[in-house]
Amino acid sequence: MNGFFLLIPFFLIRFGLLSHLSRGAVKRAAYFPPVVGNEKTAYWIYQISNIALMVYLCFLTVNMDFSWLFAAGAVVYISGLFFCAVSMINYAAPSASGLNSSGLYRYSRNPMYASYFLCFSGCALLTRSLPLGGIVLVFIFSTHWIILSEERWCLEKFGESYEQYMKKVRRYL
Repeated sequence: MNGFFLLIPFFLIRFGLLSHLSRGAVKRAAYFPPVVGNEKTAYWIYQISNIALMVYLCFLTVNMDFSWLFAAGAVVYISGLFFCAVSMINYAAPSASGLNSSGLYRYSRNPMYASYFLCFSGCALLTRSLPLGGIVLVFIFSTHWIILSEERWCLEKFGESYEQYMKKVRRYL
């Protein structure tokens, strides 16, 4: 099976489900807050690694041999899809103030990103591709800088309520 097919459920959840739940949520999810300093470089690395993930997967295959590596990859990938769907559902229904702090957002300030990490790591395992695994690592590290800019923006927008949220809820897991 071509690795491209791993992207179809991801895109259906990321864009289809979120669009079905709330058009405004799609717009909010696509918004990148202003980046400063090293975040600018990280933003471009994030974008390039995102494109590289999508394009490179099209040239890879999934060998469904039902080995332990295949099973591990399937579990990680499916878990990523599941958490992506749940985080999209939670993201589509923020509080009246606009702050997402219910559902998975009670446990992680960034469940969407965490689900992407799982999903793409599962893709690397399923395709048994070390280069794809490297791209996923670059994606993960660059995403951290994007998250820092988003947190700065959330502090500006939501003030004390976001600061309290940060004290109670971890950044990732």
